Amino acid sequence: MSDIVKKHFDAVAPSYDRQRRQLIPCFDDFYGMAADAVACANPAPRILDLGAGTGLFTAFLRNKYPLAHFTLIDLSEEMLKEARVRFGNDPAFNYIAADYSNFPYTDKYDAVISSLSIHHLTHSAKRELFSIIHERLVDGGVFVNADQAAGSTPFWDEYYMSQWKSAIQKSGLSNDAIEASIERRKVDINASVQDQIKWLCEAGFVNADCIYKHHGFAVFAAFKKGASAKINAL
Repeated sequence: MSDIVKKHFDAVAPSYDRQRRQLIPCFDDFYGMAADAVACANPAPRILDLGAGTGLFTAFLRNKYPLAHFTLIDLSEEMLKEARVRFGNDPAFNYIAADYSNFPYTDKYDAVISSLSIHHLTHSAKRELFSIIHERLVDGGVFVNADQAAGSTPFWDEYYMSQWKSAIQKSGLSNDAIEASIERRKVDINASVQDQIKWLCEAGFVNADCIYKHHGFAVFAAFKKGASAKINAL
């Protein structure tokens, strides 16, 4: 993952959480659907958060799985500092400051999650990562990715971007924050919903689908073959 991305997120770390609702027009549905899809048969699941940032996605799962053990990995130590503040000295949390796309994982997980991060990878790196995630999951484990997605054509890309810019202009964010967010999105490498589902299937996942989409924001869920839990909330 590029140094440019790291610098952007190091800089925004202290204000990241405060701005999320304003920068994601569908915030509640986006994270709500993603959290619902994390279905673990194990009452004390091991959950890996890729590009965890401040731990925002993980925070949605902390109450759902109070016995869980969480591993948060992110390239930005500044973002992880915010996560440490959020979760305090809870021994159920482990933090790794590293590039999750090439980290030498050794553990197995009941769930792997990610939010608004994987779109920073090249398409070839996304495909490689999906295979790594599949390997690190236990049988029946689930991968949930709440991320950005490209439109099926440039027409829809332009439409999604125009709708997003219109929404954040009305959000109450300062002009500086808006311009900084638009600047960050210039380094995004979004992939289409169709391609991402295809790559998940190629990596070995079953029941891969886009379970929620609002313009350029999409939630993907996929399982490693096995006795997976039912997603009762969906």
